[in-house]
Amino acid sequence: MLKKFLIAVVVIAIIFLYYMASRPTTLTVGIFAGNNWDVPQGETYAIIDEVIENFEAENPGVKVKYVSGIKKEDYSEWLAEQFISGSEPDIFFVLADDFNLYASIGALMNLEDFIAGDKNFSVDVYYPAAFKFGQYENISYALPCESTLTFMFVNKTLLAKEGVAIPKNDWTWEDFLKICRKVTRDIDGDGVPDQFGCYDYSWQQAAISNGVKFFRDDGKTSYFADSRMEEAVKFIMELRGLNGGFEVSPKDFDVGRVAFRPFTFAEYRTYKPYPWRIKKYSSFEWDCIKMPAGSSGGNISVMETLLVGMSSRTHNKNLAWALLKKFCYDEKTQQLILKKSQALPVRRDVIISAEAQEIFSWETRDTAAITPADISVAMDEAIMPFKFKNYNAAMLYADTELTKIIAGIVPFNNALNKLQKEINALLQY
Repeated sequence: MLKKFLIAVVVIAIIFLYYMASRPTTLTVGIFAGNNWDVPQGETYAIIDEVIENFEAENPGVKVKYVSGIKKEDYSEWLAEQFISGSEPDIFFVLADDFNLYASIGALMNLEDFIAGDKNFSVDVYYPAAFKFGQYENISYALPCESTLTFMFVNKTLLAKEGVAIPKNDWTWEDFLKICRKVTRDIDGDGVPDQFGCYDYSWQQAAISNGVKFFRDDGKTSYFADSRMEEAVKFIMELRGLNGGFEVSPKDFDVGRVAFRPFTFAEYRTYKPYPWRIKKYSSFEWDCIKMPAGSSGGNISVMETLLVGMSSRTHNKNLAWALLKKFCYDEKTQQLILKKSQALPVRRDVIISAEAQEIFSWETRDTAAITPADISVAMDEAIMPFKFKNYNAAMLYADTELTKIIAGIVPFNNALNKLQKEINALLQY
């Protein structure tokens, strides 16, 4: 009897082990519906479904699942709840405002060993600002998946009517101001300007294009009293002064009465081609170029990046790394982002590919203001946004005070020195 019992136990054990070995491994992905750039999108999960299908085909016995229907505005709370319950996804998309928190509390896997030990991975394929955005205290905790950055929308119809050529991508503040001065005027003769040079161009954008670094990397010190910041504020004041105190509205821009407006490239990709072009800006011809350069800076802007990280508690580290690479590194996935999303791929070779040239040639190449080569240069030169703990509070305070300075409510003299001291005090908490 004992012998038969032992044989039965061995058989059951073998069957159990065989069952466990043959049972598919499941990986989970955390993702939100829609896109990160707040523009219309058709097939919400088209890219992720194709990536998962390709990954499962390359890894027999592995299944990848995700929860659909989570809105972007609800995603942070949903992800936090998953971590609290211990059921967080193996890999997950990380919103910019959440990254530092998850990296600092150990929720994200340190990726340095994976990066160093994988001969099929190279950080050199990425644009620097995109890759560095996934670092916390110089350690990589996430990889970039897609990016966007700000360009300057140009109303070609308005400029042509005023006899002004579209600026080149190396244009300057001086060029910008000269054109705005020429096109800003009272068309109907009622004494109030009704055609304008620009709308929604901010002091932040001016400062960045003039080489201003708002904060030290650790977020403990600010540089609002920098001479380049002073130049930027004075430039904004002169630019706003062209309107004679009139506040330019979104409607003015939408109906074609404004020459320039900063746009994210996601907006450009959405509203440039049919059908969204018909619904948004069909009454005038338009294109985009790089941001104007300040006298102490360049034609640069901030690059926003969507990250994907790995849970530090995943039970399938190597498979999770492979899936993370599939989303963020795989060339075919990056080509999908190029073709099917409003964002920009983070791989340089995909941006400058023949496919990109074809996709971005919505107009004849002789008249298109922006090319894949221009986009690639802009991404190489772009800076990443700050993301330390008190950043949002500091920038909100700075914006409030600088709005008063620019409007003339607060005297300009010594105002930036005072602002820097106040923000430095805020940063100590």
